[in-house]
Amino acid sequence: MSYGVSAALQVAVFGALSADTVLDGLVAGAVFDAEPAGVLPASYVSLGAERVRDRSDATGAGALHEFDVSVVTEGDGFFAAKQIAAAVSDALVDAELALSRGRLVSLQFYKGKAAKVESGRIRRIDLIFRARVQDG
Repeated sequence: MSYGVSAALQVAVFGALSADTVLDGLVAGAVFDAEPAGVLPASYVSLGAERVRDRSDATGAGALHEFDVSVVTEGDGFFAAKQIAAAVSDALVDAELALSRGRLVSLQFYKGKAAKVESGRIRRIDLIFRARVQDG
C-alpha cells in the first residue's frame, strides 16, 4: 500500500473545486481545506475526513481514497445546498486531475447525506467520493 499520493490528491481536489466557475458562482470562492476561524460565509464548501485502503496489485502500489466534501448553507430548505452539492459533484466526478505524485485512475461519487444541523438553522450535505490512485 502507498499513502504517498494522499497530499497530491488533496491539492488536486482542492484546486479543481476552487477553479470551478459554477461552484465559485454559488459560494463566491468559499472553498476551504479547513473551516476558518471567525464568522463563516452563509454558504461554503469544506474538505473533510479521508479513509484509505490498499489497492496495490501486480502493476504497483495503489490505494482507494474515500474523502468527504461538505456543503454548508444557512438558507431555508435544501435547494441552495443541493445546487452547490451538484456543482461539487460535477467538478469532481470523472475529473482528469493532474497529481504532483502518482496517477489518478478514477474519481467517482460514492454517497451523500443531507441533514439539518444547529437546531435546524444550517443545512449540511456531506458528499463522499472514491478516488483510485496509483503511486510511482
